[in-house]
Amino acid sequence: MPERPFYQPGASSVEGLPMALQMFHNHPLVMLKPHWHAQVEVNFIVRGSVHYRMAEHEISLSAGDMCLFWGGLPHQMDDLSDDAIYAGAHLPLVHFFRLHLPTDIRHRLMTGATLVTSATDPADHHNFERWNRYFRSGDPAITEHAVNELLLRLERVRFEPYRLVPETASQETGGPFDQQSLRNVGRMCDFIAENFLYDIDCVDIAAAADIHPKYAMSIFKKSTGMTLNEYMNLLRLSYAQALLMHEDANVLRVAMDSGFGSLSAFNKSFRKLAGMSPSDFRRERTSAGYTVL
Repeated sequence: MPERPFYQPGASSVEGLPMALQMFHNHPLVMLKPHWHAQVEVNFIVRGSVHYRMAEHEISLSAGDMCLFWGGLPHQMDDLSDDAIYAGAHLPLVHFFRLHLPTDIRHRLMTGATLVTSATDPADHHNFERWNRYFRSGDPAITEHAVNELLLRLERVRFEPYRLVPETASQETGGPFDQQSLRNVGRMCDFIAENFLYDIDCVDIAAAADIHPKYAMSIFKKSTGMTLNEYMNLLRLSYAQALLMHEDANVLRVAMDSGFGSLSAFNKSFRKLAGMSPSDFRRERTSAGYTVL
């Protein structure tokens, strides 16, 4: 019996494209190790079943289930049925902040919860397939239409049964935000996405939204559960994760190319997120056959 194929992250996958919008409709692959990325992830199970290990909980999903979670925390699809098909998207935060969701959901998702709903219908099967087709059309107007439809579909969750896993929050939930605050956070996310590989700080980021740095730090933290520096580091670490997959990767070069000012800062941030050093991460992936040319 042939071995089951497994997921291999790389520079062209979501880990190496931390500012990219992606849509998919395919057979999922088992992940041998947890990964992370700087987008919110939407999964709709078209057929079969899958099992996820999240940072602090596990979830099992079957055909007709849909989930939404923040990909910035390590997660792993560690099991699935042979007939599994799933669809969905990786949404940069700028799109996530366009969503009109119940006031507690945004903060819960950004601090590690997973939203799960079984309130789906046959139209979802057709729509996710169509959105993926639109996304791959190469036409920006068609892609934008697919994104807008997907966001509206996600907003429908507030009118139907859903659950958050875990059920209780581990931290205080954030308060509601006015639309101007959300627009400011979106503008900051746009600026960070375009410049995270360079030497930027909170003053530069706040200027992009035309607000005071202290106010910028405050609304970003309340809205995402992260500081501006933590979010920038996440983008850089996501990019670095993909670079480390290359056969000739050099850890120091990866640190510099990912926007870290020093190897020590890179090692400290990487260890905090991945639970291991960049060198150990690369060694594990190499022994598992994860490297790319």
